[in-house]
Amino acid sequence: MTPVGRRGGERGGERGGERGAGTVLILSIVLVIMVATQAVAVLAAGQSARHRAAAAADLAALAAANQLALGSADPCADAGRIADANGAVLRDCVLDGMEVEVQVWVETTSLLPWLPAQDRRARAGPPRPGSAWTAGRG
Repeated sequence: MTPVGRRGGERGGERGGERGAGTVLILSIVLVIMVATQAVAVLAAGQSARHRAAAAADLAALAAANQLALGSADPCADAGRIADANGAVLRDCVLDGMEVEVQVWVETTSLLPWLPAQDRRARAGPPRPGSAWTAGRG
């Protein structure tokens, strides 16, 4: 005769310690998936800031070089305006003859304050004689 409240005869008592193990396993798997998703989101935010900084530096350098070629008195002001329009801060602008080198800074998202800000440099100006851009052009 089996005691009241017991299921499965003699083996039912052995399975009592495994109750809820499936729930713990599923919760652990869900937690691992959530942590992996967060890690991917953090890496994507860092890459996004890096690409934004590179694009802003390139565009700012091209704008400054264009203004320098047109005879503008302050091409770095245009570089700062372009950098600002692209979500970056112009940190440095150096004129070297007809070439311009800029450095911009892009802050990563405020939700992730421990991610480092991105600094990028870019150079722009007319092609140098003998470079691949001028070879074969006469």
